[in-house]
Amino acid sequence: MTDQAVDTGGPAEVAGSEEPSGAAPPRFFGRARELKALRADIERAGLDTMAGRKAARARVLLIAGRPGSGRTALAEELIGLLTDDHPGGPLRARLTDPGGEPVPTERTARELLDQLGVAGPPGADGDELSEMVREALDGRRALLFLDDAVDAEQVDPLLPDDADCLVVATSGGPLTGIPGVRPCTLGGLDAASAVRLLADAIGQVRITVDPRTAETLAEECGGLPTALVLVGGWLAAHPMASVADATKRLRELPEDPDGSAGARPLARAFRLVHDSLPPAAGRILRLLALAPAGLVDAHTASALAGCSVSAARTTLDDFVAMGLLRGDAADQSRYEVPGCLVPLLRALLEATDRPGEIQLARARMLERTVRLLQSCRAATEPEGSPARDKLAALPRSLRFPGPDAAADWLRSRRPALLASARLAVADGELDTLARRLVSALVRALAVHRGTEAAAPDLYGLHGLVLAVAERRDLPRERAAALLNLADLDAGTGRTREALTRYRAALDAGRLAKDLYATGRAMESVGGAHAELGDYQRAADWYGRALAQRLTQGERADEARLYGRLGAVHTYAGRYGEALRNWRAAAAGYRRLGDVPAQARALSEAARVQEYAGRPRESLRTCQEAVDRAARAGDARLQAALELRLADTLERLGDPAAARLHRGLADRLLEEKGPACEIRSAVTEN
Repeated sequence: MTDQAVDTGGPAEVAGSEEPSGAAPPRFFGRARELKALRADIERAGLDTMAGRKAARARVLLIAGRPGSGRTALAEELIGLLTDDHPGGPLRARLTDPGGEPVPTERTARELLDQLGVAGPPGADGDELSEMVREALDGRRALLFLDDAVDAEQVDPLLPDDADCLVVATSGGPLTGIPGVRPCTLGGLDAASAVRLLADAIGQVRITVDPRTAETLAEECGGLPTALVLVGGWLAAHPMASVADATKRLRELPEDPDGSAGARPLARAFRLVHDSLPPAAGRILRLLALAPAGLVDAHTASALAGCSVSAARTTLDDFVAMGLLRGDAADQSRYEVPGCLVPLLRALLEATDRPGEIQLARARMLERTVRLLQSCRAATEPEGSPARDKLAALPRSLRFPGPDAAADWLRSRRPALLASARLAVADGELDTLARRLVSALVRALAVHRGTEAAAPDLYGLHGLVLAVAERRDLPRERAAALLNLADLDAGTGRTREALTRYRAALDAGRLAKDLYATGRAMESVGGAHAELGDYQRAADWYGRALAQRLTQGERADEARLYGRLGAVHTYAGRYGEALRNWRAAAAGYRRLGDVPAQARALSEAARVQEYAGRPRESLRTCQEAVDRAARAGDARLQAALELRLADTLERLGDPAAARLHRGLADRLLEEKGPACEIRSAVTEN
C-alpha cells in the first residue's frame, strides 16, 4: 500500500454504484477435531432423553474462545455442514455490538423475525417478540446461529421450543443457566494448520525455505487465526521481508501493560500491521472504529477521512488484503470490521488522535449520511419537481441513478443507518446532526418501504427523537415524537399506552405554545377514549379540540371534528346531539366544496334519524345524500347510499320503491365495482 491510496483526487462516482471488492473469500484451516466433537455432540443424549422424555427445546452447541480464536469461522463452517439437515435455513444474529455492549433481546428478535419474513408489531417488548420468534420456528427444523453471546440471558429467550431445531452459539465462556450445554473451547490452531494458513497468504516458497521459523512465528501468534491472518497480510504486503523478519518485529513490539496474556498475540499482530501503514492509511484504519455496527463502505470511509470515494475504496480493498477488514459476500461494496479488532482500533484512536479531530470525523460521517438519505428520498420524486432539481445540484457521488438503486442502497445499509442513528443520539455532543439524521432516515424509510412496513424502525427512531428532545428541553420536538409514538401504539392495539402518550404530548404542546400539536393531541385523546368505549370523555375532548379549531378558522378540521362528535354521540345513544353535529359537519363540507364528504355526513345524519325513530325524516335526508353523491360523480358512494335508501323504504312498507333503488344500485355496481361501506370513523387519526 502506498500514500496514493488516500489521495483526495479521482473521478466522482454515482452513489450506490460502488464497484465490488475483488477479495477472495477466506479459506478455513484446521479444527478437524473440534468439528468432529461438535457433530458428535448433536447426537449425544441429553438429560430429557436419558429420563425417557422427548426433548422440550432445541439443542445448543456452544463454541467458546477468545476474540480472534476463529470461533465465528468455526461456527460458519459447522453451519455449512449442517444446512442440508435443517431445511428451515440458517438464521443469524450477532448478540454483541462492536463496542462490546450486549444487543437487547428486542433488537435480536426483530432481526430474526425479518429473516423469517414475519412482521413484529412496532413497540413490542423483548418478551413478546422472542415468543413470536419461537412460534415462527416451531416445526421449521431451523438452524439458528447466535454469535458472540455475553451470557445465557441473551440466548435463552430465543431458543426454539422444538427439538428438531438446532442452535449454534459462540461466546467468550460457558453459558451457565442453559442445561445440557457443553462448550467446545478453542485454543490456538495446531502448528501444521497455522503454517498452512500463513502459506495461503504468502505462498509456500517463503515457508519452505525456513519451516522452523514459520512454526516459531505461529507460536508467537498464539495460533490465533486472526493474528496469523494479520501477519500473513503484512508479509504479503512486504514481499522482500522474510518469515524471520516478521518474527523479529513481533518480538520487538512492546507489551501492552493493560492487556491480558491471552490477548497479547492479537494485539501485537495488529500493531505490526498498523505501524507499517503510511500515516494517511493508518489514520483511515483508526477512524473505522467509528463505523456504525462495524459496517463500512467507501462513502463512510471517505467522509471519516475527508478523501474521495474512489481513494477510500482503494484503501478499503487494501485493508481486506491485509486481513484488517472482511468483504461482505452478499453486498460486495460493503465491508465489516472484525469484532475482535474494534477494541484495538478504538484504544489506538483515542491514544493517537486528538478528540477534536475524532469529533470532526464523526460529524463529517453523519453529514454525509444525511445527504445520502436526502438524495435517496429525492430519487423517488418526479422529474422537474423541486426535490429532483435540488438533487441534480448535488455532487455526482451523492446522487442515485434512479429509485430502484436508491431503494437497494437503503435496504442494504439499513442496519448501519439504524446503528448510526442510535450512536449519534447516544453521543450527546452532536444532537443537531443527530436530529437531522433521524429525520432524513424516517422520511427515506417511509417513502421507500411505506409507513406500515417501516413502522417497527420508525418506532425506534421516534424514541430517539424523544430522547434528544428531553435531553435538550425541546418541548415542540417532544410533542411531535410523543404523538408519533402514540399513533403507532394506537395502531397496534395498545390504546391505554397511546392515551398516556397523547396526554404527555398535550402537555408538551402547551408548553411550546404549539397550537397544531395541542389540537392534534386533544383530538387523539378523544379518539383513544372512544376506542376504549368511554364516549362521554371522547365527546368532551373532541369538543375541546373543536373549540380550538373554531378560534383558528380551520374549516376542514372543524368539519371533521363535528363528524367525530356526531359519531361518539351516536354510539352513546344521544341522538339529538349526534344529529346536530352531523348536520354541522355536512354544512362544513358544503362550504368547503367537498361534495362526497357532505354526502357521507348526510348519510350518517339519516342513520341517526332512523335510530331515533324518525324514518320519514331519515328517508328525506338519505335522498339528499344520494343527490350529493350523484352530483359528485362518485358511483360507488351513490350505490351504497341507494342500498341504504332501499333498506329505509322497506322498513316504511314500500317494497316496490325499494326494488327500484336496489336495481339502480346494482347497475352502478356493475359499472364501478363493489360499493364502499359507509361508517363512522371514530378512531381515525
